[in-house]
Amino acid sequence: MQHIEFAYPWVLGLLLLLPVLIYEYRRRYKRNQASMLVTTTHFIEHTKSIKTSLLHLPFVLRCFTLVCLIVAAAMPRLKYTESQTEGEGIDIVLCFDISGSMTEQDFQPNRLEAAKSVAQKFVEQRTGDRIGIVIFSGASFTLCPVTTDHNTVRSQIQNIESGYLQEEGTAIGSGLATSVDRLRRSTSKSKIVVLLTDGVDVGGSVPPDLAKQMAKQYGIKVYTIGVGSEKEIDEVVNSPLGRIPQKRKLEFNEDLLKDLSQTTGGQYFHATDNDALQKIYDSINLLEKSKIQVTTYNRYTNEF
Repeated sequence: MQHIEFAYPWVLGLLLLLPVLIYEYRRRYKRNQASMLVTTTHFIEHTKSIKTSLLHLPFVLRCFTLVCLIVAAAMPRLKYTESQTEGEGIDIVLCFDISGSMTEQDFQPNRLEAAKSVAQKFVEQRTGDRIGIVIFSGASFTLCPVTTDHNTVRSQIQNIESGYLQEEGTAIGSGLATSVDRLRRSTSKSKIVVLLTDGVDVGGSVPPDLAKQMAKQYGIKVYTIGVGSEKEIDEVVNSPLGRIPQKRKLEFNEDLLKDLSQTTGGQYFHATDNDALQKIYDSINLLEKSKIQVTTYNRYTNEF
């Protein structure tokens, strides 16, 4: 149904005549009833015939026919849209931290879900760009290679969950190195990685310094987004005395993320809530402009 539209939608306004016709029909029917009232009518029930039972059927069919005629006159049609892209796009890899710390609830509903929601909107705005997805925790994995199929990209983002990779931890270097590997053979003049994490690196097969130098060597800019803060939150934990409340400081490391972005020519951003995260992606969208021209063609198939 999402591909159906009407050539003359204003014609559908004639459907407002239907309640008027029904009201007029009922008014005339009551006026034609006998005016003499009978104290009891139970003996009349046995006199009903098929003709009396179907008394209103012709009117119902006329109303149905009128609806069909009005809808047909509005010219329903199937719309097929084709886009032709010319020019130079940007190759982008969205690199998501999916470690346990990304489930902290200083964002709504948590860090990871907020990041997924904003990233999907970002993908919708990058018409003509090739986009891929890398996820990492203690290890890294290419969830989606760079592609122009943005529907697939958005679908894969939606499927990201914390714990998808068995290895626990936050191997930022491994995540960045895998992202660089996805882009190093790209012929695009502009290549970027958007790395989103809480910035607490706990090792991995590739140190962050090495991944940073790889990105610089292949001309890949890294935009880093630090998600979270160092504020304290109240949580309930199990103890020998039962479940007790205690304060815990949220982990966050800005220095590493600033270093990664400055060395590669990107920028560092700090997101403290959902609105700030949305503004950051909007800023990246403005900083990295694609030189493309999209021509859209619409084809229609009449279905009246």
